[in-house]
Amino acid sequence: MQVDDLLFAIRRSARRRTMQITVERTGELILSAPPEVGIDQLREFVSEKRFWIYTKLAEKDRLQRKVPRKEFVGGEGFLYLGRTHRLKMVDDQCTPLKLVNGRFALHHDAQADAREHFIRWYSDRARVWLSGRVADYQSRMEVAPAGVKVQDLGYRWGSCGKGDWLYFHWKTILLPPHIAEYVVVHEIAHLHEPHHTPAFWLRVERAMPDYVQRRAWLAEHGIDVEGI
Repeated sequence: MQVDDLLFAIRRSARRRTMQITVERTGELILSAPPEVGIDQLREFVSEKRFWIYTKLAEKDRLQRKVPRKEFVGGEGFLYLGRTHRLKMVDDQCTPLKLVNGRFALHHDAQADAREHFIRWYSDRARVWLSGRVADYQSRMEVAPAGVKVQDLGYRWGSCGKGDWLYFHWKTILLPPHIAEYVVVHEIAHLHEPHHTPAFWLRVERAMPDYVQRRAWLAEHGIDVEGI
């Protein structure tokens, strides 16, 4: 069964009472169901589980794929809010790294510690940008977060911590703005609902009616956001 870009092998069993999706190590998608479940019901079930499916496929892709490390040389591309900016090596600036005229400028003397300079630059910009988006949504979503913290969260884009603090991965600032904004709304909703219940997704939808499309993009393409 084909659902958009997802192809499923259907396995039916009279002993099965519920539907289940399995993502095999090879990436093959298995849809198990009782014999009486119709094709429309199967498609609806897949649609509900689309985010989970893309997430699992991305996890497998991440484990199998070696992302090339940045070399921090002139002409290399670095993302910022969904756009790629080329790197230029310079000698005549007082800061190690800055973005000017659409290009990243890195001082030659800072090249040895370039990764740390980029992470610090991204983190600083992410803190300001994400705090602005949180301020945009907190009133309409009826929350008062304690604040925003930016750090390395591993494979998570964000989390909701104790004391109503919102945590975001510094790599969130590499995403296109409308996708990073979805991450913000997602984490704000967790201040009301700690788990991904129907009530949680209803809160997200009220604040962002097209969240499903943004969520699907993140699940499918978030793995393509380059690390450094």
